[in-house]
Amino acid sequence: MTYEIEPTTGDSGWFTHDRFGLFIHWGLYSLAARHEWLQSRERLSGEKYRNKYFNKFNPDLYDPELWAQLSYDAGMKYAVVTTKHHEGFCLWDSKLTDYKAPNTPAGRDLIRPMTEAFRERGMKVGFYHSLIDWHHPHYTIDTKHPLRFDEEAIAESAKKDFAQYRDYLFGQTKELLTEYGDVDLLFYDFSFPEENGLPGKGKEDWNSKELIKLIRQLQPNVLLNDRLQIGGDITTPEQYLPTKWVQIDGKRVVWETPHTFSGSWGYHRDEESWKSVDMLVKMLIDVVSKGGNLLLNVGPTGRGEFDERSIDRLKGIGNWMRRHSRSIYGCTQAPETIECPQDCRLTYNPETNRLYVHVYSWPFKSIHLHGLAGQVEYAQLLNDASEIRFKQGIVHSGIDNGAYKEGRDEKTLVLSLPVKKPEVAVPVIELFLKGGA
Repeated sequence: MTYEIEPTTGDSGWFTHDRFGLFIHWGLYSLAARHEWLQSRERLSGEKYRNKYFNKFNPDLYDPELWAQLSYDAGMKYAVVTTKHHEGFCLWDSKLTDYKAPNTPAGRDLIRPMTEAFRERGMKVGFYHSLIDWHHPHYTIDTKHPLRFDEEAIAESAKKDFAQYRDYLFGQTKELLTEYGDVDLLFYDFSFPEENGLPGKGKEDWNSKELIKLIRQLQPNVLLNDRLQIGGDITTPEQYLPTKWVQIDGKRVVWETPHTFSGSWGYHRDEESWKSVDMLVKMLIDVVSKGGNLLLNVGPTGRGEFDERSIDRLKGIGNWMRRHSRSIYGCTQAPETIECPQDCRLTYNPETNRLYVHVYSWPFKSIHLHGLAGQVEYAQLLNDASEIRFKQGIVHSGIDNGAYKEGRDEKTLVLSLPVKKPEVAVPVIELFLKGGA
């Protein structure tokens, strides 16, 4: 079976097949190495921030081929990279500003070689672009701005012409969609409400309706996220795992959840709440079991490397994906008529009619699949293709009114497991359902 999903304007076919992507947050904040929002947190003006970091940005160890290979080996099928974060610093050679990587010691466009490296490996390419800009001279102060507590700066902000910034936003969008070939995904970030007497910013400020019109004219197939406050192809709940398939107005939608390895998107030298490989694998499985995608973030260092903690996690995920990617690619939520066993997650490939049982806690000898008796042709462990024998029906025994009784449940399929758990992060049992490819 396939679920009815709200249709998208952009091409979401590849997206709902590939399921697993790389997010990259990289900018001047990588030098500070203490969170990508440090300019706002530390209340630095655009001038002070630029003076401190701009001429120090020299990623001399930047190797986009290595970045692409690490993510490809991890099983990621697409990459979304920050072209500009809230700080306003551009990683490409924008003709509309001098606040860009080619004017730093980096001396070049950093986006182009990245996109080429990913595409050479058959990966799709997306751009993250911040709607916020703490450097542009006509970006007005709001509740997220670094100078939101500076009364003099707030007074000066009233004299700014935000329309000039909006033209800049449109101009840079046009550059990104005309100079880098087919862009598969656009991730804008973000709209927000007023707070503490300061304004927020939203669709009227960005002129989202016209911006989307421009985007569709330039690249009609691009997937657009939902942070312009006017719909979007992809819904993006961030840093949490939804309890079920994401719905809007009662309808299932294409969705993706962005997550970090730790508590920061940008490189954070001293941050210690790093997720284990096992947890990250389970997050990916959990998301796909609810019909979604996982976008997992790396924050490269100021020297231009993935730090060792990121590499360790990517390699660990890759070890699992090399043997288990069949339970991720092309898969979605299992039919609702199939009951998920305890401590497991189910994914389902509607093209091959195969059901995947991801075993989070290895049980003693048996897994019971209620309602699947007579529907399974063959079963195997996915990591080594070793057969899992099974039987149809289960004998129930117990005491009823003081007497021992036995009964038989003919609808339950019982998988007979080895006592020892396979040496993988999460074992997967592949069930070939009858009538499959």
